[in-house]
Amino acid sequence: MSTKQTLQSEMLGRSVTFDYSETWVGYSLFFMRIVMGWTLFQGGITKLVTYIDGDPANNWTAAGFLQNAVPAGNPFTGFFASMAGMPIIDWLNMLGLTLTGLALLLGVFVRFSAFWGAVMMLFYWLAALQGGLLAGLPVAHGWVVDDHMVYAVLLFGLGAFGSGRILGLDSYIEDLSLVQNNKWLKLLLG
Repeated sequence: MSTKQTLQSEMLGRSVTFDYSETWVGYSLFFMRIVMGWTLFQGGITKLVTYIDGDPANNWTAAGFLQNAVPAGNPFTGFFASMAGMPIIDWLNMLGLTLTGLALLLGVFVRFSAFWGAVMMLFYWLAALQGGLLAGLPVAHGWVVDDHMVYAVLLFGLGAFGSGRILGLDSYIEDLSLVQNNKWLKLLLG
């Protein structure tokens, strides 16, 4: 299925016409959701598995990163250092990555999960800053944009497009009478 789109540029007074395939757009959203889901799930489950083995000496913690890996000059160094050693931060990180990744892989509650995944990525981005606004918001390999910002924007897009409806469980959940009778639930799906 192909659709012809025309974009009007107010500033240039020109229109641009292009063809795109809705089918391929759907597949693209599906594959982006799967790749992003696997990336997050893998990052979370590898941390979570250390707690399952029962050996406290192996337990993953965010403390090392929060105390030592936040770059010098980061305007939030004190904020991140204050969270080091807090078990709730470790669990929020592990479960957030794991559950967001799993939700994306299954295509369930994608809007809700993508939103919180994007928030998590923005926290990671804040931790990666090497300077503040007056320094141009530098990150390790440039200014402003790093992999965390890319992930946050990708997650936002996946939620905005409702990518959980494309080969995901959200399309089935939306047909349930509970969702049909409570339209606000559709805000969590997609």
